[in-house]
Amino acid sequence: MFIHRKQLLLTLAGLSGLQDAKAALPTPVAPSTAPAAGDWIGLIQGYIKDGGLVLGLAIAVLGFLWIAYLAFAKFNEARQGKAEWAEVGVLGIVGAIVLIFASYLLTEAAGVI
Repeated sequence: MFIHRKQLLLTLAGLSGLQDAKAALPTPVAPSTAPAAGDWIGLIQGYIKDGGLVLGLAIAVLGFLWIAYLAFAKFNEARQGKAEWAEVGVLGIVGAIVLIFASYLLTEAAGVI
């Protein structure tokens, strides 16, 4: 019986200390659209917009990595004699065009969202 009271007092003392710990947490960062105070719908829309932009940037990074991987693979094939050097040049030109076009689309999408 005495042990249970002691555990209860220690638990209550620990829980009262948690209130002080929660008070020191930083405030969350508002989305880039900065809605008015109390506008929960605008806040959620802002977070969704920011999440969409981050997702688009992640897809663009994967595209950059994919084209870089293909370029290294084609370069390696050309060094081994399995591919022509012209193929490496064509891949470089087409890859640059694709990356520029993807960057353009991401810029336009960021303005639309």
